[in-house]
Amino acid sequence: MNELSFANLSAYWSAPEVATNIIVFFNLFGALILGLIVGYERSYHGRAAGMRTYGLVCMAAAALTAIAGYPSFWYGGQVNTYLAGDPTRVIQGIVTGIGFLGAGVIMRDGLNISGLTTAASIWTCAAIGIMVGVGFYASAILLTMLSAMSMMWISRLENWLPSRPAIAISLEFEKNFVPQENTLRDVVHSHGYEVATGSFSIRSNNEKLEWHFVAIAFNKNSGVAMNELASGLSTLQGVEDFSLSHARN
Repeated sequence: MNELSFANLSAYWSAPEVATNIIVFFNLFGALILGLIVGYERSYHGRAAGMRTYGLVCMAAAALTAIAGYPSFWYGGQVNTYLAGDPTRVIQGIVTGIGFLGAGVIMRDGLNISGLTTAASIWTCAAIGIMVGVGFYASAILLTMLSAMSMMWISRLENWLPSRPAIAISLEFEKNFVPQENTLRDVVHSHGYEVATGSFSIRSNNEKLEWHFVAIAFNKNSGVAMNELASGLSTLQGVEDFSLSHARN
């Protein structure tokens, strides 16, 4: 078959094709670095999406944008005379559809949000598949390596860098008891944390008040261990039940 001839297959690894893939790789690497910087700001403040999520999304977006600028190098630079549609419309449909799939793995439990990095990795995987589909094999391989390294090692980098750990807290008070917010903030503050701005919510259930909020450490070393914070909160007057968990992404 002519399609399987050595000339056609080697076109995917020709010198111009490889050079274009190298240019795309520099775009990917630059986007990853910039995405990690933005993600670190969010991670530092204890937000749900951290460095890995931002890095993967920024890199995948750069990958799709970069290959769109080199249509003459798609499919090894070979023009398919039987092409019936516009490949960019196919790419658009894939990206939109994968977005819904990624949303399905994001879970929210109270103030905790999980699955954001998994959703970003699924979207990145779609970008890898698209790059393979149009023949940018070298760029797809490099994107795969960068994505895998980000998911394995960026979490270690996050732990090493200065940060403000966040803890999601839920308090249930005795029936008809009216707690004082200032007292709560003082207890949290004395244990090295502060209540995150905009995270405070109050719910009434059978005449019992439930307070939900996120406590963020002043810095990585200021906050006490979770069990010590739990002990401090349990001494608050009127507290009947409570729960604490790490705010993760």
